[in-house]
Amino acid sequence: MDDPYHNNVNQQMTEGGDYTYTQDGGGQDGYPYQTDYPPQDEDAASDATEGADEDDQMYEGEYQGIPHPDEIKEARRAARVEARRKARMAAQQEEEEESLPEQYETIMEDCGHGRFQWMLFFVLGLALMADGVDGFVVGFVLPSAEKDMCISNADKGLLGLLVYVAMMVGALVWGGLCDKMGRRKCLIYVLTIDLVFSFLSCFAQGYGFFLFLRFCSGFGIGGSIPIVYTYFTEFLQMDKRGEHLSWLCMFWMFGGLYASFTAWGIIPHYGWGFAIGTHLQMHSWRLFILVCLFPALAALIGLVFMPESPRFLLENARHDEAWMILRQVHDTNWKAKGEPERVFTVTNIKTPQTQEDEFIEIQSETGTAFQRWTVRKMTMLQQVMANIMSLSAPELRLQGLLLVIVWFCLAFSYHGLGVWFPDMIKYMQYEEYESKVRIFHRERVERFHFNFSLVNQIHREGEYIHDKFANIEIKSVKFESSLFENCYFEDIKSTNTFFENCTIKNTVFYNTDLWQDKFKNCRMENATFLHPKKGCHLNFQEENDIVIYMVSFLGSLAVLPGNIISALFMDKIGRIRIIGGSMLASSACTFLLLLSFSQGAVICWQCLFYSVSVAAWNGLEVISVELYPSSKRGTAFGILNGICKFAAIIASSIFAAFIGITKIIPIFLAFAALVCGGMVALKLPETREKILS
Repeated sequence: MDDPYHNNVNQQMTEGGDYTYTQDGGGQDGYPYQTDYPPQDEDAASDATEGADEDDQMYEGEYQGIPHPDEIKEARRAARVEARRKARMAAQQEEEEESLPEQYETIMEDCGHGRFQWMLFFVLGLALMADGVDGFVVGFVLPSAEKDMCISNADKGLLGLLVYVAMMVGALVWGGLCDKMGRRKCLIYVLTIDLVFSFLSCFAQGYGFFLFLRFCSGFGIGGSIPIVYTYFTEFLQMDKRGEHLSWLCMFWMFGGLYASFTAWGIIPHYGWGFAIGTHLQMHSWRLFILVCLFPALAALIGLVFMPESPRFLLENARHDEAWMILRQVHDTNWKAKGEPERVFTVTNIKTPQTQEDEFIEIQSETGTAFQRWTVRKMTMLQQVMANIMSLSAPELRLQGLLLVIVWFCLAFSYHGLGVWFPDMIKYMQYEEYESKVRIFHRERVERFHFNFSLVNQIHREGEYIHDKFANIEIKSVKFESSLFENCYFEDIKSTNTFFENCTIKNTVFYNTDLWQDKFKNCRMENATFLHPKKGCHLNFQEENDIVIYMVSFLGSLAVLPGNIISALFMDKIGRIRIIGGSMLASSACTFLLLLSFSQGAVICWQCLFYSVSVAAWNGLEVISVELYPSSKRGTAFGILNGICKFAAIIASSIFAAFIGITKIIPIFLAFAALVCGGMVALKLPETREKILS
């Protein structure tokens, strides 16, 4: 600012170096002002006047809220510096992400393939075996459980449906969580849930409670397949993946063999059952469920001694933990090979840290324990959903759509025919049984003592006067429009026996299971029921038909050749040729089902179909874990496995509906699905030489 006083001040320096200030005023002398300071050199004068430059002057726009031009320049300069810093960090992170797969592959090659991978192979194989066992449990226990719990046909279908729905949901949930929580941790949760609820289902006396427990068990074990394949893949080097993942698939076959063999040996023999008090009945089918827990229990115990996937740890910026595990793998393998002196030479592995990790880290340091827990879980849920949405990215969209089609087509035909084969055998047995039925028409029996069993008979318009039925079994017998007068029934056990449009006069039923549901449109005149055995009851002398167990056992055993061939050639001819060739060959096998005129023929074609189609399953599971990046691998595999369960639900309903009506429609549907899936599979990218991204 201008000052009139300072404008009129003159500065003069005397000979002695003193400064004299005078003020001009009309030609007269002003007020003298003289200092007595000693003279200063040049540097001292500069220091004395430092800070008294133009910047100390008041900026006119400051009071108006207008930034100083120098402040604007400084802000722009800082913004440019920050932008350059972020660009450098982004480029560095992209470079690290690109180099991590190659570096990890090099490390796995240096660690070698040996004892550690084989130990993990058997532990994860037991977990996969537990899933295979669980897929057979419901089908094996239903024939006995329906009599023990009085389950209707509609309720039987509901049980199978809910178990598959639970597995589908479990695959989706646990597949996504294993990408955020870790492969090992989620697999421990999965096996624990299956063990707890399966064990409780052994003691469930009511059907509703049993249904709930099996649903929870299915939700747990449904997540095992996505986790097992994702987990094992990340411990394998590129040239070993196809072969050893195919060997791992054999454990699902072992699960089917184990379930079939134990069911065959336990369930038909009801004498193995026992009672605890009056309310808890432990029949043989409950013991079978208990025995089926052993693979899951063994896998859980083994998993306690296994480490987390180092690839998962690296993707989540946990460098030190990953390094320790990789060194453990290296030392375990080379010590087993007789070279303990070999040193793990890796010192640094690039691990870019993500914003998601930083967000959880910051939030975890604030608030109460419950708030921190809530923040972690909500953030994890958001990340899982974001991971699912990221699968629709342009670079993943096409291959994802192709995989969905192939998974659906293969599961639709495989599980559909898996239901059709045993149901067709049962229908043939029923037709054979019906062809041997004995028909009695207008017979009159008076004052006769029936002391022998009545089996597979139809009595029409008969008359039974003063007859006695005592201590016998009536199986698959129907009385139509018959008269029972002054008869006596005592200690009767009946199976599939009914009275239709009959007249019951002066007849006593003592300690029998002939109750209201057995009499349809019957006229009762002075009929007496004493000590009736209401409901349904197990017949401890009757043995279940063992054909169903034999069929499942042979079907599981039939996949052994296909498993071996696919494992040996997976890395030689490639995944795509294995999948496409197996599905197209399986479609040709479906036409042989038109020649199924006997139970033996159905079993033969079933074994052939399973043997050929298993190679497609192995190839599809291998390519599914190789196509997706590590951060999305579990999520993608979980979705694909969920689609597999969804296709199984649809196929089971459709194929079962045509049993006894026609064979052409189920066979055509299976053929069309296999051809469609096989042709689409040929469009998938080959991953035989692909490094895990």
